[in-house]
Amino acid sequence: MSRPARIRRLDGPQAAAAIGALADVLVDCVEGGASVSFMLPIARATAEAFWRGVADGVARGERALLVAEDPETDEVIGTVQLVLAQPENQPHRADLSKMLVHRRARNRGVGGDLMRAAEAAARDHGKTLLVLDTASPEAERVYERAGWIRVGTIPNYALMPDGPPCATTIFYKEIAQA
Repeated sequence: MSRPARIRRLDGPQAAAAIGALADVLVDCVEGGASVSFMLPIARATAEAFWRGVADGVARGERALLVAEDPETDEVIGTVQLVLAQPENQPHRADLSKMLVHRRARNRGVGGDLMRAAEAAARDHGKTLLVLDTASPEAERVYERAGWIRVGTIPNYALMPDGPPCATTIFYKEIAQA
């Protein structure tokens, strides 16, 4: 991939059509050691079931789903979600979730591109506060470069895909409306 990734926001039918490609990215990330809610070995059927649920949430307007595509092959190489459905007293907030970049597409700015697109999508939905958690030092650097604020780290918050407990760092970012 020599040109920047193409970032697209998927609607419900597009999200449903992309389940296979999204499952490929999720399986690659989990097999690469990413602590993103799944354990090894991750079955492809598990990844596909997860993305079916996401596609349903997108169709209901509860989530926004963005994908990064290789502009030369149209292959999905990354993704991020915004969880838009929040409690009644938090209509201004969204959770950034499942920021995933395929291992072969890392260190090319894909994560940063996805973050900027997610922030723009949040603004489109009237959100002014975003929050996320991560167990990845590499992802922490992406978030910090994008202006996110580190709140703190919770030890033993989750498990790594191969079993040991890991800490999770919480970040937030306030975004202005356009």
